[in-house]
Amino acid sequence: MNIVKTLCTGLVVLSCLFLLPDSAKSQSSNNIDKDFGLGVMLGEPTGVSVKFWTTNRSAFDVGAAWSLSGRNEALHLHADVLWHSWFPDTENLAFYYGIGGRVIFTDEAHAGVRIPLGLTYLFDEIPFDLFVEAVPIFDLAPDTEFAGNGAVGIRYYF
Repeated sequence: MNIVKTLCTGLVVLSCLFLLPDSAKSQSSNNIDKDFGLGVMLGEPTGVSVKFWTTNRSAFDVGAAWSLSGRNEALHLHADVLWHSWFPDTENLAFYYGIGGRVIFTDEAHAGVRIPLGLTYLFDEIPFDLFVEAVPIFDLAPDTEFAGNGAVGIRYYF
């Protein structure tokens, strides 16, 4: 369980470094003045997604989900720091990438490093975004192995 504590501590420190306030707010260029989004993600695993924009290029993402696969049928928690690269001819569509961690709560807890890669679309007139992502994962405990997650989702911004 020490590896889980170390991973979580490192993720919190890394997140704090990248989430320092910035004068440029997230979606001001996208006509959405809200920074906190709450929604659902469907895929492996399926659950709740939360996103907090810190600038128009960076955000913090957290998920609580349940795996429906037989192998890891359990509660999954993840947290990521994300960076966004906006497509040149649009203020609404961005490719994002990041790093984070995940924990699966089974009889023998799993902990690993996530590298999310995805696309997000922010609507102009309504406070929603759509996203799709693929996430390679390197599990560190209890064994080292590669895994992956993927999801599509929607969030409402408050």
